[in-house]
Amino acid sequence: MSGGRGAGAGTRRPLRIGNASGFYGDRFSAFEEMLTGGPLDVLTGDYLAELTMLILGRDRLKTPDLGYAKTFLRQLEEGLGLARERGVRIVANAGGLNPAGLADAIRLLAAKAGLPVSVAHVEGDDLMPFAEGALTANAYLGGAGITACLRAGADVVVTGRVTDAALVSGSAAWWFDWAPDDHDKLAGAVVAGHVLECGTQATGGNYAFFTAHDVRRPGFPLAEIAEDGSSVITKHPGTGGVVTTGTVTAQLLYETQGVRYLGPDVTARLDTVRLSEDGPDRVRVSGVLGEPPPPTLKVGVTRIGGWRNEVVFVLTGLDIEAKSALVRTQLSEALEGVATADWTLARTDHEDAGTQETASALLRLVVRDPSPERVGRALTSTAIELALGSYPGFHVTTPPGPAQPYGVFTSTSAPADSVPHVAVLPDGTRLPVPAVPPAPPAFEERGPGRSPGSGRGGVGESPAGPTTRAPLGAVAGARSGDKGGDANIGVWVDTEAAWAWLDRTLTVELLKELLPEARALPVARHTLPNLRALNFTITGILGAGVASAHRFDPQAKALGEWLRARHLDIPTHLLSAPEGTGP
Repeated sequence: MSGGRGAGAGTRRPLRIGNASGFYGDRFSAFEEMLTGGPLDVLTGDYLAELTMLILGRDRLKTPDLGYAKTFLRQLEEGLGLARERGVRIVANAGGLNPAGLADAIRLLAAKAGLPVSVAHVEGDDLMPFAEGALTANAYLGGAGITACLRAGADVVVTGRVTDAALVSGSAAWWFDWAPDDHDKLAGAVVAGHVLECGTQATGGNYAFFTAHDVRRPGFPLAEIAEDGSSVITKHPGTGGVVTTGTVTAQLLYETQGVRYLGPDVTARLDTVRLSEDGPDRVRVSGVLGEPPPPTLKVGVTRIGGWRNEVVFVLTGLDIEAKSALVRTQLSEALEGVATADWTLARTDHEDAGTQETASALLRLVVRDPSPERVGRALTSTAIELALGSYPGFHVTTPPGPAQPYGVFTSTSAPADSVPHVAVLPDGTRLPVPAVPPAPPAFEERGPGRSPGSGRGGVGESPAGPTTRAPLGAVAGARSGDKGGDANIGVWVDTEAAWAWLDRTLTVELLKELLPEARALPVARHTLPNLRALNFTITGILGAGVASAHRFDPQAKALGEWLRARHLDIPTHLLSAPEGTGP
């Protein structure tokens, strides 16, 4: 496997690159499935997320030699031999907080198996000690270190915190010998990397129109990246799921903010992306324009925010609101002095229900405090002591428990040239990776990426006509996710007529009406006409991020589905598509 470009020096055939992990805990067998399912040049795995960094930070506190994704090492017990046999390079960010330690563990694994495998790693992202109280602090590096390791002949490259898309763009830059200022090519690879990074979300997983396809066990995605940066998103033959312009659009909108997708190597313009069907389970991605990267890198910081606990009361039958009020009154004295106490009543009950469960609502109390004693077992036991002296039918979902620590994720930035990005090559050479020098953007001189007949007014106006009260999801798909304490919702449609209506109708004001939890929060709206899509960022709806469990859905995974379920007046002619179909 060692040596130059995987297909031989001078080649310019497309790079065939796949993904086998979208998060720490993804399908364990995917690694083997991707290696045996068809030809690949590079196999990537994304193991890191905001919550993962907190988990790895706590691992490192207990055992300093850990701090990496142990699952990846177990996957290599079988996968390393398969990859070598098939000539596939492996690139993964499973190094987490200890990429050097993971690289050493892989070398030991290879030696025990008798496999002559060269291993390199990328480091420099770990900025600890960063600030008082920080558990982890990591800069999001780009793909240049990965490129350097592959150019030095590495069969396996493991990294710490790089951007998710860097696993793909760094590999593509190696394959095609791209220069740092090949902005359009790099931007195209970054977009392909963003589509691949979450695994089966690109092949029908978590897809708004899932009833139109068999997505019981989606195959993992791969991309065929061309020298000009364009790509075809597909999957191995015979695997489950589906690849359509809709599934690719959904993933493109996931966890993005604005039309500029900022990265350490390049800024990709999402409003220039064009998608087209290229055959069954094949979607071509083209037209992506790139700009120079910003002069700073994102830095993700995790902290232990305090201690939390919760009790969920089950309220059944009649007088749900009165039962809820009684419990809150009875516990008010016990909650005095607690930093925060949040009550949520979920009206999951149905009138004249046929089962006890469907006749019940859930009242959830979540408490947080800097002190574990104030929200510990004594508090939850106080709630249980009400069992024989509160509302009729009193019971809770779980017994009283001790307080648990919760985390807080924040992001800041650091000058790119202040972060020691280093590629540690297979022979141990430490190669500093210089920051990409910033340059003024030239995108506007090349024209915006709008498609004919889209946007506000003019050709795209939908004709006047009757409307029908219906859920937004009858005509639009959505996908949502988290970025720290913020959430994004991407909404798209599949026809120009529907796009003209969506662009004109779904304003920030209407979004706040449809999602009352966002009414008091800043909301930004971004237009992506080529994708017939809108992207909204809701600032602060997730509090201090997923690790703090601020919200019922702490990663905003279902926020888009809530929006799709809200009713509004939709032109009747847009509702004529058969049920179950969609973008």
